[in-house]
Amino acid sequence: MATLIPNTTPIRTFEDHGDRVVAVAVFRDERMVTGSYDGKLCLWDLKTGVMLKKMEGHRSRVRALAVSPDEKWIASGDESGELIAWHGRTGEPLDQVINKAHNGWIFSLHFFPDSQWLASGSSDTTVKLWSASTWQVQCRLNCGGNVRCIQHSLSSNGYNRLAIATDRNIQIYHNYDSSYGRYLAFPTQLTRTIGGGFNYSLAWTPDGKRLLSGGNGTDPTIQEWDTSTWQQVSDPWKGHFKNILALSLNSDGTLLASASLDNHVRLWRLSDRRNIAIFKHPGEVNCVTFSADDRRILSGGMDKKILEWPTSGNAFPEDGSNDGLTKEQVTHQVNLFSFSRPFTA
Repeated sequence: MATLIPNTTPIRTFEDHGDRVVAVAVFRDERMVTGSYDGKLCLWDLKTGVMLKKMEGHRSRVRALAVSPDEKWIASGDESGELIAWHGRTGEPLDQVINKAHNGWIFSLHFFPDSQWLASGSSDTTVKLWSASTWQVQCRLNCGGNVRCIQHSLSSNGYNRLAIATDRNIQIYHNYDSSYGRYLAFPTQLTRTIGGGFNYSLAWTPDGKRLLSGGNGTDPTIQEWDTSTWQQVSDPWKGHFKNILALSLNSDGTLLASASLDNHVRLWRLSDRRNIAIFKHPGEVNCVTFSADDRRILSGGMDKKILEWPTSGNAFPEDGSNDGLTKEQVTHQVNLFSFSRPFTA
């Protein structure tokens, strides 16, 4: 099979942060919000490329942000455990600054589809659920490890499901009843049994039938899970060779973008699990998302910039080399993936 040539020329570059960019989210009206180790968020106009507002209020490095589905709120979390809610339209902070949302770094934030609930995950090993109307915590989950990523989905019968990636396992919480502010069933846990790795990133397909997980440097693969059986589907998706810090699906669930500390963003086609494009940053990549129209990918990393990439097929050159990797990286992958690494439910 022909091999991909990494694309090193982005469509556009957004730069105004003073440190590593670690979080990015987009709005339907062609705006983008980004978070950085410089302790600031930036609100951008994607049509013009102009920064609309620099959002200041954090006192330590920002690690996570999220935009509510109704685009009314932006939430951001930092390394001091502080959580700030902002107006989605203006970028102005609300009065509710939660100085001690967590007793550790906030690694992940995720709004539920109804925009009424925000989940936060932390190095203090807990996940908390917050009411977006009162900004008071309604539920606390003890997860037994650093919480790296949280993602919500609805099952086929309409039940809420929360997937939580920790440095020990993936935990699936079923049947969350928001009216009672508690979970009605104990979690099913999926635990990695070989290799000692853990998961940094998660993504549900829009139909909720698949969950995708991205591993760390010990096992830098993407795993695909059938959510009806919680069994792994096919072999792991191989290509990255360092921590996979972010996964993002396009709106119809046909394409997946993955961001890694190996300086690459990879674009995958779900129908055949094929890597169809590689985008190369000058440094480590921390975050990635699709634009609202799915025609572009936006990624940020160590270079303090957000780079914009195409998703059109004619932008994906191929040759006969080893998938854009060096000889040493190919050798590393052959040694690492010479046996399967299953999860057990």
